[in-house]
Amino acid sequence: QVTLAESGGGLVQAGGSLSLSCVVSGSIFSINAMGWYRQAPGKQRELVAAISILGSITTYRDSVKGRFTISRDNAKNTVYLQMNSLKAEDTAVYYCNAGYYGGSTYYPTNWGQGTQVTVSS
Repeated sequence: QVTLAESGGGLVQAGGSLSLSCVVSGSIFSINAMGWYRQAPGKQRELVAAISILGSITTYRDSVKGRFTISRDNAKNTVYLQMNSLKAEDTAVYYCNAGYYGGSTYYPTNWGQGTQVTVSS
């Protein structure tokens, strides 16, 4: 069993920044990638970013490229999402997840509980 614990969500003004953290514990030997999804009310859950654990693969959805950066600290079993130039459309519950890459595609397999990010105009 893999457990993920997110932190760092909150309320921020448009144009501001937030940094999310996610610590993974449990059966971490099976994890080779981690990522972030988000879900806004009434909308589909969507991939925000993902990163491989031992390699150099990263994935970003087009709407966050140039604004968000995913990074990891393997020694701390932690993945981060630095979010800059936030927009109201970024408002969502952000979910940390663990998974794997199949080629260039990220597949989530384990999910955190989510952390709310609210961007005010």
